[in-house]
Amino acid sequence: MPTPAYPFVASVDLAALPAGGTDLLLPSEGHLLFFSWPGSVSPSSAGQVVYVPAGVAVTERDRQESWNAGGVEEYRVMFAGYPRGPLRASFGVSLPYHACVTLPGGQDTVCIPGHPRAEELVGVWEKTQGDIAPAGALQIGGYSDEEAVYLDPVEDAVSAAVQAVQAGRWGGPVSADPADWVLLADWFAGADVAGWEGSTVHWVIQREDLAARRLERAFASVYWNP
Repeated sequence: MPTPAYPFVASVDLAALPAGGTDLLLPSEGHLLFFSWPGSVSPSSAGQVVYVPAGVAVTERDRQESWNAGGVEEYRVMFAGYPRGPLRASFGVSLPYHACVTLPGGQDTVCIPGHPRAEELVGVWEKTQGDIAPAGALQIGGYSDEEAVYLDPVEDAVSAAVQAVQAGRWGGPVSADPADWVLLADWFAGADVAGWEGSTVHWVIQREDLAARRLERAFASVYWNP
């Protein structure tokens, strides 16, 4: 396959994840490779996901191959801040960080229907989450998080995906209903990349694409609170 257009972030060995360890219908073997650029302002996807099935012949490539082509020092400096070393899986509780949703039609936002005290519950979770389930650099599945949450970050990512398709910058079909999508992974990039504190990359995917193992159909969006 062509060299991904975004820098390499992480590789996840799916066989190392215990069955039922996530809320996702992931393959039981193989690797997921994540690529992204937390400084992306592209109207298309801000990253890629590559699924490498177990037993498939692969060759190693220069992890900087695609990104050094631009020759821009700022890019090299940012990429040098990407995390290094092994990832260690841990399992914890994941609860919503958002208290509002967009009404059908996309005009107004309201407190989560049926949960009039959602904002208070989110506040309690934010105060206790660090002691119960500390966040790591990369989260697989669960509820999405970012520095300043109002709506579900998955909802914002879905909106970006729909706009990218409408602009001809990403391939459809895509559903505009966030219920048809799920969080594949979050990368808290600001924890690693100096100058981009508050930056989070969200990879989302349609449930039917995940079930069919079309993991290359994952869409990435970036939230940055400078």
